[in-house]
Amino acid sequence: MAEVELVHWNPTRQVVSGRLGRYLPKRPVNNFGDLLGPVIVERILQKRGIDPQSAPADRRLLAIGSILHFAEEGDTVWGIGANGKRLDDEMPFTTLDVRAVRGPLTRDYLSRLGIAAPEVYGDPGLLVGHLWDRAELAKGRKASDYIVLPNFHDYRSAKHSSHLVNPKAPLWDVIGRIAASSFVVGSSLHAMIIAESLGIPARLVVSGTEPIFKFDDYYRGTGRPGAEPAETVAEALRMGGQQAPDWSPDPLLESFPADLWTSSGRLYQ
Repeated sequence: MAEVELVHWNPTRQVVSGRLGRYLPKRPVNNFGDLLGPVIVERILQKRGIDPQSAPADRRLLAIGSILHFAEEGDTVWGIGANGKRLDDEMPFTTLDVRAVRGPLTRDYLSRLGIAAPEVYGDPGLLVGHLWDRAELAKGRKASDYIVLPNFHDYRSAKHSSHLVNPKAPLWDVIGRIAASSFVVGSSLHAMIIAESLGIPARLVVSGTEPIFKFDDYYRGTGRPGAEPAETVAEALRMGGQQAPDWSPDPLLESFPADLWTSSGRLYQ
């Protein structure tokens, strides 16, 4: 049976460090932002009445995340971005079926590789507020004046408090905490994206591990000049939310590659 593989990043890691950890079962990272792609794609298919098992041919779809370097020849790309740590790497493709990208920096990067991409911008995480109701997402959660949601690489160095949210907690728990908050700060890009999709003010905090590329790509793709991060959580709380996105979900939704399930698909070159 043909299928569309929903490519996303979720590697396994040792639970215990050192030599002993090599012999124990590994655990998937489960960073919430990297789990969003398949969830959003499946929600759109459900709302459009498309059977996810109806693909006429085997294809691969990359949706959400800085995972362009995982693309293979002829893959379909919808809303992903280039990874700021991998910009000088040799990419394993020469043609891609690009429907949308996270922002103009990724589009420019693809252009330098000789791959055309439409000027359709937006991380599909921005559709969370369109596809789900905030009140339903927040149901059963205690309202919070703010939460701190770091990139999972920054979590160990974060100051722990009742405001801190672990980005590797179960996906719907993390989204529920965002939905129940009045303000979101942190170095997690998808914390910013989901908050803004729900109309919640958000302020990026400088990451100790992630280049600024993906953040600038997202903010520029949503009508802003780029990221305007705070240096610390305390500064973020003083600054308040960054200017809200100047962005419509319509072009991104219209570019959704439903034809992968309903026809033979297409290939941009």
